[in-house]
Amino acid sequence: MGGPEPPRERLTFKRLSGLDRSGPPQPATVAGAPLNPWTIPNAIGFVRLALIPVFLVVALSSGDGIGFWPAFLFAVIGWGDYADGIAARVTRQYSRLGALMDPVTDRLLVISGVVVCWNFELLPRWAIAVLVAREVAMLAIAQWGLRHGIDLAINWPGRLAVAPVMGGLFFPMCGLGTLGEVLLYVGLALALWATVLYVRSGLAQLRDAGGASSPAS
Repeated sequence: MGGPEPPRERLTFKRLSGLDRSGPPQPATVAGAPLNPWTIPNAIGFVRLALIPVFLVVALSSGDGIGFWPAFLFAVIGWGDYADGIAARVTRQYSRLGALMDPVTDRLLVISGVVVCWNFELLPRWAIAVLVAREVAMLAIAQWGLRHGIDLAINWPGRLAVAPVMGGLFFPMCGLGTLGEVLLYVGLALALWATVLYVRSGLAQLRDAGGASSPAS
């Protein structure tokens, strides 16, 4: 028999929108929990994943990367992240697969947007290169954390960086290159700040673990 159902959280606006993320993670999302793929939030996640190659084909065949359909598809996939989060909180259909799939889909969407903006030079390529380097660094940091048993929970600069980075890739597809460039710089600053905090947190946890395991003097 399964354990008792966790107490039902009060769905305030902040909790529903994801602004309030206090409290422990849902038991169904932690390592070792069943994947539980057949949920409404995961159905939204599957649609998001399926639309990414469609976006790439449409955008790369557009001639300049600018137009209604590339921008529309990018926005739908991006906003789908909020939609599946809201669906999970409303239906309480949390799952380990959803916890794993969401960040992967977000990374793939950023990579796809980068490919389009780089290919048509919709943004300064040096800034795109910095964004790519940061994403690669985050993958390496995450792998390092997993190897050392370190929990690198997302921090607020990392959360705040998502919207300007996505906007920085989205608006050039609408023909608003200057706005996209400004947003990309803001997102990069927040993302790099978040990366520094991740490294500091990881090193602090590693030091604490080393101190705890050393024999008392």
